Formats: sequence, structure tokens, C-alpha cells
Amino acid sequence: MKLINKTLLEQMRIHDAEVHHRKELLNFSKKDENLLLKCRNLIEANIDNIAHDFYDIITSFDEITLTIGDADTFERLIFAQKQYIIRLFSGGYDLDYVNSRLHVGLVHKRIGVDPKYYLSAVKTLKDILINRIEKEIDDKETREETINALEKLMWFDIGLIFDTYIRCLVSAIQSAKDKSETYALNLERKVQDRTQELHELSRKDGLTGLYNHRAFLELLERDISYAERNSSPLALVYFDVDNFKSINDTSGHLKGDEILKSVGSVLKELTREVDVPCRYGGDEFCVILPGNTSKDAEKFCQRLIQSFSAKYDDVTFSIGIAQTGPKDFVDSDTLIKHADSSMYNAKKNIGFHIATSPTPQSQTP
Repeated sequence: MKLINKTLLEQMRIHDAEVHHRKELLNFSKKDENLLLKCRNLIEANIDNIAHDFYDIITSFDEITLTIGDADTFERLIFAQKQYIIRLFSGGYDLDYVNSRLHVGLVHKRIGVDPKYYLSAVKTLKDILINRIEKEIDDKETREETINALEKLMWFDIGLIFDTYIRCLVSAIQSAKDKSETYALNLERKVQDRTQELHELSRKDGLTGLYNHRAFLELLERDISYAERNSSPLALVYFDVDNFKSINDTSGHLKGDEILKSVGSVLKELTREVDVPCRYGGDEFCVILPGNTSKDAEKFCQRLIQSFSAKYDDVTFSIGIAQTGPKDFVDSDTLIKHADSSMYNAKKNIGFHIATSPTPQSQTP
């Protein structure tokens, strides 16, 4: 249940038994309640003078005057203080009384009344009330018992007020802690995300957005190991742009970069999530095709040629394909070597051409 749906008494877990226990700790008895109740009439008769004397004293301090702030607030405080003083002599100090005291503490905390000013105000009020009781009650024993009862009740009130202060402080600390933890978690996530971004950037080619040479070598070793564990084939496509140097020399490097970017764009469109398209270096590209045979890779290359030709009808590729698995496997260097060799065989023909290397056999005896 949200705090807003709980009373202050419920939030602070104060009930009849707790109120009774607090009174016992202060030895505040039924007799004390009756003694205070007997003073009610004399207090009500002098309530204006009592309130006037009280605020004359406490408003002599600039800090308190600044806290009060304005005439309307001052009038409301005078009215509330009169009600509080009369309530002190009501003779009934049940949960309703306790709840009103807790709310006083809550209001004091919210408007920024420092505990030292509250304690000063309590002592001032107690002195004024005791002075009034001493003047009005002639019997010494009754007078002393009544003053003692008042002091116990005001200690009772102070305990409740400070419970509220402490609760507000603890809540503020917990709130600050929660905010700090949330900030730290968000910062940690941002750092993790940024670290991941930087890691990805370090693995990507700046021009094409494909994986770079270093990432390609790491991922090829990973995917070969996975294929071997699962007895599945893996195909490697290795190709370059024909006469790329001539394109740069005649049309300029901007044109060359534009072609390389287009190659990257087409590869990203055609590859699956498990495939690894890479810029191997310069105008050379590789695509790791897990779970694919050489024949599957040839179909992929045909789609690559078709998509790229739709953009550039005067630029061609020489493409080599090599396969490892599903029974015999070679290491990454050997697989690259076979794919590279096939690519150079493809260069013997003009235009788009695909050459496939025989599936290399494991070199392990």
C-alpha cells in the first residue's frame, strides 16, 4: 500500500498500546490527566494573554520571524497555538491527540523549523503556563502536582514531535540514498552501453560499417569452433572489386569510397543475423556463412552480384569460396588461404566470376 493511503499513525505504527506504554514510561497517570483538566477553565480564560506573551518572546528572534514570514501566517499560528494550549488541558490524550501532535511535528519539519527553535518554543510555553498555574492555584500540593503533570505531558508531546522529525530525516536520507543508487545504476548502464559502443566501434570498419580485419579473424575462429562442435558446415566468401586501383586513378578516391560503401550496404542487406560480413582490407571483402555449404554460398554470391549490379553496371567482383566441415575441419588461416586462392582463380575471367575451392580436408592425422 502506498504511504499516501496510510494515516500518519499507521505509517509510524503507533496504536493504543504504544500510547499507553509511552505514558507509563513518563509515569503519566489518570490523576495527571484529571489535574490538567481542572485547569482548563483558568487556561481558557487567559488564553489570549498566554498566546500574546508566548509570541512576544519567540518573535524577538529574527530567525523565527523570518520562518513565520508574513502577517497571515502569523495569525494562523496564533490561532493554532491557542488550540494546542487548550488541548493540553483537555484531559484526553488518546490516539486522536497523538495524531494531532504528529502532524504538528510534520508541519514544523516541512516549513523548516529547526529542532533547537522548537525546543526553545516549548520551554517558553512551559514557563508561561507554569507561571500562570502558580498564580491561579493556591494549594501548594495541587499546584506542584499540576505543574509536574504538565511537564510530563509536554515531554510526551516532545517525544512524538521528534519521532516525526526523525521519521522525516530518515525518509529524506532513504530518498537521497535511493536517488544516489538510481543515479549510480543509470551511470553504470551508460558506461556499459558506451563501453559496448566503443567495443563495437573498435570492431567495425569506419567507411563501410562492416566488421574490420581484426574482428573478422576473431569471429572466423569462433564460428569454425562452433561448427566443429556441432558438425555443421561453414562457408567463407572472399572477393574484391575488379580494377579498383584504376577506378581510383580515373574517377577519384571519392568514387572508390562510394563503391566500397555500396558494397557494405548490399552485404548488410543480404546477410543473416548469424552471417559475418567484413571488410578484409582495401577493396577486399569476406563473408562468413555459418551452416552454409559452398553451393549455398554460390547462391548468396549470385544475390550479391544481382543487387550490386543494379547500382553499378560497370563494376565487377572476383569471388572465391571455400568450405570447411561438416566432417573435416581446417583452421581459419587455411580456410582463408583456400578462399583467397579461389578468388585469384576467378580473376582469370573477365566480369563477375565465382570460383569454388574443393572442400579442404583436415590436416590432423
